[in-house]
Amino acid sequence: MFGKHRLRVAQFARCLSSSAGLGGLPPTLKTVIKAGVDGADVSITGWVRSVRVQKRIAFAEVADGSTLRGIQIIMEDPRMASKLTTGCAVQITGRLVNSPGREQNKEVQAAQVEVIGPSDSESYPLQKKRHTLEFLREIGHLRPRSQTIGAVTRLRDYAEMGLHKFFHENDFVRIHTPTLTSNDCEGGGETFNLVTPGTKHPETDFFGRKVNLTVSGQLHLEVFTGAFKRAYTFNQAFRAEPSQTGRHLSEFWMVEAECAFVDRLSTLMDVEEEMIRSTTQHLTNAAENDLGFFLKDNEPLAKLVRRLSDSQQYPRITYTEAIDILQQADAKAKFVYKPKWGHGLQSEHERYLATVHFEGPVFVTDYPVDIKPFYMLPNADGRTAACMDLLVPGPCELLGGSLRDHSYERLQSKVEQLGFEEGSLGWYVQLRKFGTTPHGGYGMGFERYLQMLTGLDSVRDIIPFPRHAGRCQY
Repeated sequence: MFGKHRLRVAQFARCLSSSAGLGGLPPTLKTVIKAGVDGADVSITGWVRSVRVQKRIAFAEVADGSTLRGIQIIMEDPRMASKLTTGCAVQITGRLVNSPGREQNKEVQAAQVEVIGPSDSESYPLQKKRHTLEFLREIGHLRPRSQTIGAVTRLRDYAEMGLHKFFHENDFVRIHTPTLTSNDCEGGGETFNLVTPGTKHPETDFFGRKVNLTVSGQLHLEVFTGAFKRAYTFNQAFRAEPSQTGRHLSEFWMVEAECAFVDRLSTLMDVEEEMIRSTTQHLTNAAENDLGFFLKDNEPLAKLVRRLSDSQQYPRITYTEAIDILQQADAKAKFVYKPKWGHGLQSEHERYLATVHFEGPVFVTDYPVDIKPFYMLPNADGRTAACMDLLVPGPCELLGGSLRDHSYERLQSKVEQLGFEEGSLGWYVQLRKFGTTPHGGYGMGFERYLQMLTGLDSVRDIIPFPRHAGRCQY
């Protein structure tokens, strides 16, 4: 019996040794716990979340960002905890044992405790008590150590991997679209413009023309769909929008995809839906603990995640049908903005459709052409565009897309009518002259996707360093 135990311990030691193979990096708690064998000698590193000293024993929780919960350290001599304070960096050497507690299955019986980096307990702002997300935003340089932001950060990582996995498995090629551009894709003018101080013409001297930070990589992706049938990008985007709502940021991440030889809006919606389904399934499998942290005691959110993942097609309605639903609901819902054909859907309308009427994701298609960007393909009726938005509980609008107008004459006319800077979109229009195809694409706000899955009220708690009007602290 003891021989088998020694064998398991030896196997565990080899596992830890292999995990530390990146230049001798110490193993993560995730590796130690996952490969753990009762009775194995271990050495762990991390940061102390809490310390509790009693008369004959002391306890500490140590975390290193690799797991939702840290690992409990048992110190049978309370004096071993004399230098431990919340927030300090430590190295603990001891024995890994099975834990009788419900919150963890392993703990460490410490033999040696070394403080690597001390922490001033009187000024360290993170304590074991629950802090509000608003408070955590004020200490952005320390908030990654909190359990909530830690879980969000790992979900971001897994979600990005899930998206790349989906695209690569379906033969999409990733394109690194530029951050600096001379066009405003949406045509809304909400751009951050570049200037070169100390020059005669600050806006144009450096590049020879006005340049701004990108609001979308769509137009550049369309260049590559003239050579690659399926292309996508995962890049930052910037919008100088003064909105202070929990759905808006000045700097954020966008997932955008373009597909050539596509002439049906339903085909594009199938791709979008499968992307969300595949990525959400990836998260439920690979990040079960972190996702479960947000779903615990929140059945409506858990139901939404199950709905996003199942094989049943998301509902699809036209904008006209959406207006009819909203007008019929107005007497009871008492909308501030009355739903009217030809007007954009307000947040309260989108929220009603996704949260109350459909209780889950719903595609709204064929919006009036006059309220949509110039690049969208008009439908045969001349009044509506071949476009869609996906509405979901939480952030409301999750993604938007359309078939792109591939008529050279019509697109050239639109660009001239809208008064874009001369020559700024000539290259884009010219794509329609050289082997153009019916094509379409979409964009999804990455932070909004995670906001939907976590149920958090603000995307400012989804992104590591939020930038918005009046705020760029770090």
